[in-house]
Amino acid sequence: MSAIEAGATTAAAAPLPVASLQLADFRNYAQLSVDFERRFVVFHGDNGAGKTNLLEALSLLSPGRGLRRASYGEMARAGGSGAFSVRAGLGSPVAQRLDVQTLVRPDESGASRLVRFDGAAARTVDELLEHLRVVWLTPAMDGLFTGPAADRRRFLDRMVLTVDPAHGRRALDYERLVRGRNKLLSEDRLDDRWLLAIERQMAEHGLALALARADLAQRLAARIEATAGSPFPLADLHLQSGYETVDLEGPAADLEDRIAERLRERRVLDRAAGRTTEGPHRAELDVRHRSKDMPAALSSTGEQKALLIGLVIAHARLVEAASGMAPVLLLDEVAAHLDPSRRAALFDILEDLGVQSFLTGTDASLFEALGSRAQRLAVSEGQVP
Repeated sequence: MSAIEAGATTAAAAPLPVASLQLADFRNYAQLSVDFERRFVVFHGDNGAGKTNLLEALSLLSPGRGLRRASYGEMARAGGSGAFSVRAGLGSPVAQRLDVQTLVRPDESGASRLVRFDGAAARTVDELLEHLRVVWLTPAMDGLFTGPAADRRRFLDRMVLTVDPAHGRRALDYERLVRGRNKLLSEDRLDDRWLLAIERQMAEHGLALALARADLAQRLAARIEATAGSPFPLADLHLQSGYETVDLEGPAADLEDRIAERLRERRVLDRAAGRTTEGPHRAELDVRHRSKDMPAALSSTGEQKALLIGLVIAHARLVEAASGMAPVLLLDEVAAHLDPSRRAALFDILEDLGVQSFLTGTDASLFEALGSRAQRLAVSEGQVP
């Protein structure tokens, strides 16, 4: 038996983070049931067959709206009732099986999501993070370095969430407070008591949000250093917190006081601007190509893709170190953008990481370097034979 065949046999015998997937009325799948047998799973088929839809379904095993950030109504199968189900069997180090289901039903507000573990309703969607961490890379992210700052904040927050489950709620609470303050200012309701209360909460949540991002950037930078020698270029990260005059050093109570005072001072300016002009909702993540000493945004398209892959690999390492769980990676059309040597190197890196990786591509030959390590599933018109 070859080394590759031996590795494949071991991988098949070991518990898989995601052992099965069942769909009902999701995207172009009326019904689907598939079992996974390898840590590399390749979905291949023509464009429009439903490969990315499968990755999107898997991304719903984490909090949020998935890798497309679509509404639940968009995810429901056309012609169906508007409801859909994504169900998965999760493995564990002790080979126990956990049945996880995301069930979405239409209601008066549009749609609501219910998560169940072995049939019992979860308290919150965030409980998914207790069992699985999911990381993804999609073609839509190819413009990350050249697109708006909001895209990079979203990318950063997703990375924080996979190591700090409280981050999602923290970000939502802060956004709600910003909207409340903006509304008061726009209506000329300069009630000092109301604004002070909101600004105090904004200072508390905003500081926690900024510090969590800064901590992630610092820890990610350390993981990037550990990948020196990789065929993927190293990235240098610089995070601007969004607070123009507040240095995030010192006791949290003092920083919150300074941030709250800064918000109070800027009320007139913010009212004129029609928005809160300072805070973590204005943060910026700058990325540079280290070896070329240039902004990632000015690098070639191919090098930007390679930088992004390097960041995702470093993040996967960080997730495992921080949570004790090797993440599940969803890599949409990633192989098509790499030359054969980088492609083979990526597969070897993923194997060394011990992650379960789901990959898509129109051409099955792109995954030849995986050999018998991969389970290959042909996708055709919403069917996986």
